Amino acid sequence: MLGSLMADLDPCAIAEELGLSQQRLIELGLNALARAPERSYFADGHRGASMISAHLMCVDNDLGEPTTNRIVELFDRNWASTKLCDPFPPGEPIDDAAERIGKKLAEGSGVLREVGHDAIFAMHAIKGFRMLPESATPERVEGVCSLIGEIKPWRDITPSDEVDPPSFADEIASSRFVLKEASDAIDRFAGFGQGFAGHMLTFGQSLIEMAAMGHVEWAESCRTAFCKYVTVTRMGPQSGDRKIKEHRISELRPEDAEYWTQRGDKTLGIGHVFKYPYAYYDLLARADDPELERELDAKAWRIF
Repeated sequence: MLGSLMADLDPCAIAEELGLSQQRLIELGLNALARAPERSYFADGHRGASMISAHLMCVDNDLGEPTTNRIVELFDRNWASTKLCDPFPPGEPIDDAAERIGKKLAEGSGVLREVGHDAIFAMHAIKGFRMLPESATPERVEGVCSLIGEIKPWRDITPSDEVDPPSFADEIASSRFVLKEASDAIDRFAGFGQGFAGHMLTFGQSLIEMAAMGHVEWAESCRTAFCKYVTVTRMGPQSGDRKIKEHRISELRPEDAEYWTQRGDKTLGIGHVFKYPYAYYDLLARADDPELERELDAKAWRIF
């Protein structure tokens, strides 16, 4: 009976309902973030954060059925049915999940850790638990805190005195700062891949988003680490850095369904394809700077 009823429904509408209205990608992402430290913590943490990023990108930018359903399909084809996303046992949710995660993040004491992924994963988890408070069970929250603790120091240099970002609570000024640094990094690292520019977007956006959720203390606890990352990116490619073939020039963007169709079914990597554009569009909306938006759009194909 259920099969006959479903057959009369638009499959795109079904996919959108399951993917967005029921916040399925948020739950799958939280499961993956919490389970990541038991597995390949860095890669699987990326996968969890990317599912949350994808949901937010679709909803915040009102991407529409064709794009949204293709994105949901990609997760269904790749990660949704794996053990990484398996449900957790039912449990009584806790009401201080954000505080526990924030305190764990602040233990970093200004150390730059693996391109800022302690902050990136923390923000996605806090955002997810706010959206699905019933999912903030002790087991999931403890898993996320363990994941943050796994992130290791990386290029932890002394920050330049010239790096002075605005308060992360000033979302307009800080978003413009991050976008400008990302724009400069795109040019600086041409021919060396765009991981530095992409993570400028995701690291910076995570701190701004954390502050916007009311967790200014936890965002500002990462200020020194973020200044170190800006210092690293301003140094540009170093001797021995690996050259990476540039993307082909394209006018397609992640807001277009065709962009995701052209990528194929097995080209998700570890999830940067969702995390970069989510941060990009979110920062552009907060910055409200048409000139900066035009500057970035002209070169965004290098990241996407």
